[in-house]
Amino acid sequence: MNIKSDILYFFDEHMDALPIYEELESKILQRNPDARIKVSKTQISFSMKHGFAFVSFTPCRKAAQRPPVWLTVTFGLGYRKQSPRIDIAVQPYPNRWTHHVMIGSVNEIDEELMSWICEAADFALHKGRS
Repeated sequence: MNIKSDILYFFDEHMDALPIYEELESKILQRNPDARIKVSKTQISFSMKHGFAFVSFTPCRKAAQRPPVWLTVTFGLGYRKQSPRIDIAVQPYPNRWTHHVMIGSVNEIDEELMSWICEAADFALHKGRS
């Protein structure tokens, strides 16, 4: 399969979230044109030297608090980013923080989110984040 059909297969049961993903992918690739996309069963990853942004349907809110259409964007940094938009932040290793943000519309793919993703790309490229 090619990458486009892999993405369509990934969204098979969540087609209503595909436009959100497509907007996110477009903005990530505009800012990181060398990024590679890998589709697996549970997530879509964006990487350069190492992974820096991930898209999944991992719920990071209780069902009643989720928007009707959503996906989870995950990114890693060397410190904990503080924002009410970040649903979960965990430290799996010293100086490695994984942040999960649930988004429910293309309007949430704003400059703030994109700046976090770009910072994560830089961190992955220069700090060996995997």
